[in-house]
Amino acid sequence: MDLPGPIHDFLLVFLGSGLILGGLGVVLLTNPIYSAFSLGLVFVCISLFYPSNSHFVAAAQLLIYVGAINVLIIFAVMFMNGSEYYKDFNLWTVGDGVTSVVCTSIFASLITTILDTSWYGIIWTTRSNQIIEQDLISNSQQIGIHLSTDFFLPFELISIILLVALIGAIAVARQ
Repeated sequence: MDLPGPIHDFLLVFLGSGLILGGLGVVLLTNPIYSAFSLGLVFVCISLFYPSNSHFVAAAQLLIYVGAINVLIIFAVMFMNGSEYYKDFNLWTVGDGVTSVVCTSIFASLITTILDTSWYGIIWTTRSNQIIEQDLISNSQQIGIHLSTDFFLPFELISIILLVALIGAIAVARQ
């Protein structure tokens, strides 16, 4: 499905703002239930970012991450004792300051790396991958080729987001 330019730009801005607001909600909201719902919003926005020819990957991510993992996180948070969670709540600690300095420095280094990289010289697929793709018989082999060539970057970004969500869920569960 090819969208006209203004609709494509609107969807890009809408999904990007949903992604940013959901990510901020995960980090800044003090209620873990609201944080988990914000994580669900992030997963939905990421699954809708996929190009129009990768419906299977988008649907699989929507079903797996939003339908299973986010629901699991919400159930784990709901089984926690809420009164113990808010009893010793400090607004700002030394660990928070160290964490914010480390995260800010990593963010700054990532931004400088992204801005200094020449993205136009990168060739995502080659002719040999297209020839290999035509010779494959089963759909699962074609999905594997697409995940390791065309959709490698979104697949890895999703795995990093899942890792961060699981680390956050473990940190919340340990408190």
